[in-house]
Amino acid sequence: MNREFTVAGIGELLWDVFPHHKRLGGAPANFAFHCYQLGATAYPVSCVGTDDLGLAIRDKLREMGVDASYVLESDTFPTGTVQVTLNDKGKPSYQIFENVAWDHIVFSSGLKALAAKLDAVCFGSLSQRSPVSRASIRAFLREMPEAAVKIFDVNLRQSYFSKEQIEESLRLASILKLSDEELPLLAGYFGLRGDVMDQLNEVRERFDLELVAYTRGPDGSVLVAGNEVNVAPGVEGLAVDSVGAGDSFTASLCMGVLKDWPLSRVNAFANRVASFVCSQKGATPLLPEDLKKF
Repeated sequence: MNREFTVAGIGELLWDVFPHHKRLGGAPANFAFHCYQLGATAYPVSCVGTDDLGLAIRDKLREMGVDASYVLESDTFPTGTVQVTLNDKGKPSYQIFENVAWDHIVFSSGLKALAAKLDAVCFGSLSQRSPVSRASIRAFLREMPEAAVKIFDVNLRQSYFSKEQIEESLRLASILKLSDEELPLLAGYFGLRGDVMDQLNEVRERFDLELVAYTRGPDGSVLVAGNEVNVAPGVEGLAVDSVGAGDSFTASLCMGVLKDWPLSRVNAFANRVASFVCSQKGATPLLPEDLKKF
């Protein structure tokens, strides 16, 4: 299968502000960029302000080669920013500012037309913290083809999530991606019992998901489908900065699923890509040719 796929990441688009510099951020944009590197036509779907930071985001996307046609503009709300702090192991913590442009993604005829032609989308919980963007994201998902891949990357941040929000997202998704830090929350919300594998199987069955991807940082990941489970070890490497590593994993997972790869190949490849991103500074490093030509 060599056809080109069309995918989108919908939700937050912002600047990650570090102590001495800023970098383009937001899981949907990171996802779209890595899918683009891996051969897809990929669009970030979001909203930025008409301020200097918003113009800088458009310039940065253009520099990266990413199509910003579906990045909306607001002259009322500022471009989003996040204060990022890294601990001595490169693990980030975030201070996310509220009532910014990506909280006000307005569903439009243009977004409806884009949704109808997509092969896959990735969405998360953070971008649904406001009623406007939450309603738009759900409308967008409902306009997608029934067979399209809809990845819900839980991506918990601060207190911007609820049981209702996560439950509705799971019902709209075909694939769930979550981490070992996020599973306990879902287990509590939905009364998942047993060990980790029991819980992953239960959430997959309860929400009729095609696949659950469970990431464990340097310890690798587990993919759980209806009739198969695949466990992949982590890829050894120097961890410099884990910002965006999860998004690169999700993008690699998405492309492998679209290409109908065996779970073992999808899992191994996604770990290789995520390990490389961890070894670089920033969420969107250029992938080496051997990964891009996967």
